[in-house]
Amino acid sequence: MIFQEIKNRATSQREFLEGKTHILVGTATCGRAAGALDVIEAFKNELSRRDLEAPVIEVGCIGLCYAEPLVIISKPESLHVVYHNITPELVTRLVEGYILGDDPCLELALGTFETDERGAPYIPELSRFEHELRLIFRRCGYINPENIYDYIANGGFSALEKALRMSPEQIIEEIKKSGLRGRGGAGFYAGVKWEGCRQAPGKTKYVICNADEGDPGAFMDRVILESDPQEVIEGMIIAGYAIGAQQGYIYVRAEYPLAIERIRNALRQAEEIGILGDNILGSGFCFHIGITEGAGAFVSGEATALVAAMEGKRSEPRVRPPRLTESGLWGCPTLLNNVKTFAYVPFIIGNGKERFVSIGTEHSKGTAVFTLAGKIQYPGLTEVPMGTTLRKVVFDIAGGMRNEKKFKAVQIGGPSGGCLPENLLDLPIDFDSLHEAGSMMGSGGMIFMDEGDCAVDTARFFLDFTTKESCGKCTMCRMGTLQLLSILDDITTGKAKLEDLDLLQRLSEDIKMGSLCGLGRSAPNPVLTTLRYFGEEYRAHILEKRCPALVCKDLTAYYILPEKCDRACEHCILVCPTEAIKGGKGEIKVINQEKCSKCGTCLEVCPHEYNAVVKISPISKLPSSPINQDIPAQGGK
Repeated sequence: MIFQEIKNRATSQREFLEGKTHILVGTATCGRAAGALDVIEAFKNELSRRDLEAPVIEVGCIGLCYAEPLVIISKPESLHVVYHNITPELVTRLVEGYILGDDPCLELALGTFETDERGAPYIPELSRFEHELRLIFRRCGYINPENIYDYIANGGFSALEKALRMSPEQIIEEIKKSGLRGRGGAGFYAGVKWEGCRQAPGKTKYVICNADEGDPGAFMDRVILESDPQEVIEGMIIAGYAIGAQQGYIYVRAEYPLAIERIRNALRQAEEIGILGDNILGSGFCFHIGITEGAGAFVSGEATALVAAMEGKRSEPRVRPPRLTESGLWGCPTLLNNVKTFAYVPFIIGNGKERFVSIGTEHSKGTAVFTLAGKIQYPGLTEVPMGTTLRKVVFDIAGGMRNEKKFKAVQIGGPSGGCLPENLLDLPIDFDSLHEAGSMMGSGGMIFMDEGDCAVDTARFFLDFTTKESCGKCTMCRMGTLQLLSILDDITTGKAKLEDLDLLQRLSEDIKMGSLCGLGRSAPNPVLTTLRYFGEEYRAHILEKRCPALVCKDLTAYYILPEKCDRACEHCILVCPTEAIKGGKGEIKVINQEKCSKCGTCLEVCPHEYNAVVKISPISKLPSSPINQDIPAQGGK
């Protein structure tokens, strides 16, 4: 009865809103960075000037980060239109055209959305969404994350109300049979972990949500917390009830201020209406959630290191066993799951395990959530069924590569993941397939590379990150990754020997075997996968002193073609930061290779009608003299 009263209030608020024209503006971090707050201010000013009443509501991210700021205008008995890349200058056009008139301003529109039989929004007109299946993103970008009643009106907390009528054992069995695997990277079966924590002896138990998202290019957890924080909170409450805990914590990095703000607001509102705190919904169950802000260390994402940080200690992993489910926070049994793992729980409990089991592959159920970054047309977020191929993600969802470049590889799973080549584009995305290919699901970051990226330099970049983020506790991780990085530095500068490739392979395998935590054990993955799939690039760097992608500075040079240089043009001279380019008016310009910093500015400013500056991979050292300017045929661009 208590929850029904809350639902009635939420429904009446939603019906009131849907009965009038209203405007939704995406204000997650991506939207704000693109100018969404200025767009909101412009709407309010324009509506006020015209004495119009149309609520302007802040929502989260729909996943189309490339199209921000996104605006949705909903009119009763009319189209709900999604507009992209809106600026304050375009607001007047939208108000006059669609809010006041019947012109939907289709030249500014991305698509329209409707609602299905359950009231869940979707965008059928966008081909990208035909390939997605949104379970935990189903409300992101459509509801106000700062209004708990908006969440409830869209089915929120119905799973909690249902769970409180079940026994803890029934809930755990439902999670086990759903096949839900942890989305933090390891892919351990969530139901097994929940069961272990419930059976562990101890009166005091804890639930921790790991929102320490430290992978370069990954921002799925941040978007969920900024767009639908109540979903995660509901999953945590259900987990607390299932394992017998009364206290939970969300460990979130301090670099996510908007996520923290919206989590705090969501927790406060949940406590105010009796969904969180003492005697939840009159059930007698008590559960509280606090927030712990992390300092941003990548290793803090490792479970035991995260717990150490929460206890005020240095973020260092410890030996297991005992597992956290046996001895975790302050020595008590602790259930620790990722943001996305908790976000799936309300869907599974609310819809039944059968719906979740019907999605995905035999051993990887449900959906996979990824951030799409790098050299693609449409960066942002996607949620697809497990088993979807990389090809579908790259070309049907991400739009293919920018500037008509050729796809080369994708780094999956962050700095600890693997670099997969074009011939694996038909690989299904699931835990086991990625593992067999030498990669991992990880937290869900995808970074796409085209033909202009160097596989060796990519491995060096990610290894540089993991080397700096190592806590230093393990010798193999602390010293081994540093040695790997040193060898890669030698390769990218033309100083390595062919036998260094064998050393890279053997040392990488030793680091995987000899490291204590997942950071060290997975750190060599970028090296191993690039060696496996792009071995010819390593050999070109070593044997030919050549970077095929023209990325490694020590193996490239900028040169001016005498026959194309316009003697009256001085663009390159004026912008060169090291004054490496010589030649007065009426003279052919020449680059002093010893002074050249390889910044590429001269190539950028050289007029297109001349194209006199080229970037090449020389086989031998180029002369610094203006005389004898022969250009090697190999690698010229």
